[in-house]
Amino acid sequence: MPYNKHFAFPIAIWHSHCNNQLLNATHVKRMNAMPDEGFGLEVGKANFDSEVLRSQRPVLVVFWTPWSSACRAAEPALNEVRREISGRVRLVKINADKNPHLSLWYGIQSLPTLLYFGNGVVLARIVGAASKEAILAQLESSTPNKGDSLISGSSNEHK
Repeated sequence: MPYNKHFAFPIAIWHSHCNNQLLNATHVKRMNAMPDEGFGLEVGKANFDSEVLRSQRPVLVVFWTPWSSACRAAEPALNEVRREISGRVRLVKINADKNPHLSLWYGIQSLPTLLYFGNGVVLARIVGAASKEAILAQLESSTPNKGDSLISGSSNEHK
């Protein structure tokens, strides 16, 4: 511990950078520990083709970073969306810092960005933190088969 000559006791200097690193590590652990199939899967260049483009089910891809406050703000809404669409749409995440090539390829300029894929094609794009209702409405309006509701229960439930 550094010693300050103006005080009779040693003081601990805590840098804001150290504090931010600790907070980011906590948020990354929490996001990586999300339960349920799909959202725990971090997709990258190696498995993007097989997990997203060739998926039999539609896939909602979340481009995120652990340091982004907007990504952390979107987390509760994404958890609710994941519960609503469980079994019908797969929800995966891509760390934009670790996968800049995917971010560039899909024109990701803001975080979080959600891309909704069906049969390997981007059907919808949601930029920024959005509410559960806004995300579900966008997914519903972009679903190719209008008879197949993505939302559990009736399709009029959230209108």
